[in-house]
Amino acid sequence: MREIEFYRTLSGRCPVEEFLDTLSDKQAEKILWVLRLVKSLDPVPRQYFKLLSDTDGIWEVRVKLGGDIFRLLGFFAGPQLIVLTHGFAKKTQKTRLKEIVIAQHRRKDYLERRN
Repeated sequence: MREIEFYRTLSGRCPVEEFLDTLSDKQAEKILWVLRLVKSLDPVPRQYFKLLSDTDGIWEVRVKLGGDIFRLLGFFAGPQLIVLTHGFAKKTQKTRLKEIVIAQHRRKDYLERRN
């Protein structure tokens, strides 16, 4: 079973929790349901969890609820540990480079502080 951890900044902010707080209860519940699938299913269906191409190890948790599409980006920090860096509502077909850069920066920060 995988573990999921939310990235925290040096000052203690948690971008994933801040994102979840902006959502309706129904939206947040659906995201938490998908996170439980990511933790427990092996393999996880690509409709819920996918490696982003050309990103050097950035994964996305994929959530769809009605017409809304949400993504949480993260990375593996061990064989079974996924660190989620942030979330956003997806408006376009392709994940914006800006979001990928944020995830890559936070992965670097996390790994440097962990070691």
